[in-house]
Amino acid sequence: KGVRLISNTSPSVLLDTGLSLPLFFRGKVRDTYDLGNLLLIVATDRISAFDVVLPCGIPDKGLVLNKLSAFW
Repeated sequence: KGVRLISNTSPSVLLDTGLSLPLFFRGKVRDTYDLGNLLLIVATDRISAFDVVLPCGIPDKGLVLNKLSAFW
């Protein structure tokens, strides 16, 4: 009963893409890069609440967002 701590090690999260491409826009969750006639949109693991980006992230959040977009 109650909350049980499974592991005290935190998995890695992608908070900053840091690609060597021209950054077009950085949003609360996604980074958009200018590829000339195309845009590259990278969903990160960043999380925001009440329009504030929190210092921690949610592991695999970006992966889930990408898979949801691909599904629809």
